[in-house]
Amino acid sequence: MMSKNKKAPELEPIPKSIMNIAWILVLGAIMPLLDSTMVNIAIKHLSSDFSIGLDLIQWVITGYVLSMAISVPLAGWAVQRFNGKWLMIGANVLFLAASIAAGLSWSINSMIIFRIVQGFSAGFIMTLVTTLCVEVAGRDRMGRMISTIGIPTVLGPILGPVIGAVIVQFLSWRYIFFVNIPIGILAITLMTMKLPNFTPANMKAKFDFIGIILLGASSAALIYGITKAAKNATFNNSTTIGYVASGIAILAIYLIYAAIKKEQAILPLHLFKMKNFSAVMVGLFLAGIATNGPMLLLPLFFQNIKGFSVLSAGLILIPQGIGMLVARPLIGKLTDKLGARNVVLVSLTLAIVGTIPFVFFGEASSLIVVSVVLFVRGIGIGGITIPMMTDAYTGMVKQEIAQASVGTRLMQNIGGAFGSAVLATVVSLGVQGKVPTTPLMTTTYHNGFMLALVLSLVLLIPTLFLTNKKSKK
Repeated sequence: MMSKNKKAPELEPIPKSIMNIAWILVLGAIMPLLDSTMVNIAIKHLSSDFSIGLDLIQWVITGYVLSMAISVPLAGWAVQRFNGKWLMIGANVLFLAASIAAGLSWSINSMIIFRIVQGFSAGFIMTLVTTLCVEVAGRDRMGRMISTIGIPTVLGPILGPVIGAVIVQFLSWRYIFFVNIPIGILAITLMTMKLPNFTPANMKAKFDFIGIILLGASSAALIYGITKAAKNATFNNSTTIGYVASGIAILAIYLIYAAIKKEQAILPLHLFKMKNFSAVMVGLFLAGIATNGPMLLLPLFFQNIKGFSVLSAGLILIPQGIGMLVARPLIGKLTDKLGARNVVLVSLTLAIVGTIPFVFFGEASSLIVVSVVLFVRGIGIGGITIPMMTDAYTGMVKQEIAQASVGTRLMQNIGGAFGSAVLATVVSLGVQGKVPTTPLMTTTYHNGFMLALVLSLVLLIPTLFLTNKKSKK
């Protein structure tokens, strides 16, 4: 039996060659993550330039998100069958080409088409980044590697709106897409020269056409229905009910199909027999609501309650981003050393502590206090998804890594969309049919943050089923 005073073994440093691979993969992920947040800032300018209503212009975002959801299962199959290096290069080339084309768009229809292509390649990029990183990391350094490739996930939502606001204000919305040119050229060049060949896990993997179609259609229907709920400020509308019901029905068909196909399915059901993988899937969905939802509310809170501009609201959120960046390297090391459970429990506690004050903050709240609270919240939410993503692959063989990546990526996409929709609905319902005074708006935002807190507490349940390396020693 291990002595209580005995320290956990020291972690071996990650070889420079492997860290270089991780950083090159990170560079490839920067384009889609920055782009998705910058475009949100430019929506009103796009609507004005193309002289169309917001209903149609929203497809610039919706088309991107749906296309990304559809491409995830296809990417999961492709990385099993082909060399991951050239898949990654191809996806980045396609994203860069679509970015240039989107910047040159001559009509709203051409813009939507190019954004769909962007979304398709983005789904490939994000799935490949995780899969390839886990493959090259090995079991003992997975947490540190995933914390490295997670850096764009932190920087995107923070820097994206700020960079987007500056570009739109001083240049043109077209440069939101053109800014990808130097990043893309550098990423593609380094990938070509420095990335090793990734041996396919199963070169004989059959193209699971039915499984890919079912999973892609299910996730797209769910995300579209949820997106419409956010727009209409209620889940009780025919579009949302119809698409969500269709998504659930298609998912049920996939479960029956996967039970028959077994290991040949794009996302085999036997993975869910692993307690940690099932816990991660539930946890990622809840984390999408508890952590991603408030990411939508926070800039709106500062704009509507404290009267900040879009740029100022983006700048005030920087302390949260700094907290997330500070947490990243430490979280990776602790996950590799201790396992995911205790790391997530402590991080979740900090996230809750950093969210509670927003249930009480108002128009007169001190910006210094708000900044400190955001920093604490950033440290907390920075340590939730990394350990979960790491634990998803615990105990898996190489062939299962790509399959698991399909599940985790889909759950992150759906959970994030659901979180934004639920909290947006809570806020919108609070002012529906009423004069939106500052006190009333403040109360509705408080209700949104309170819901996020409650769901953060629910997130504690799947966290208890994550791996705890100390208990295994």
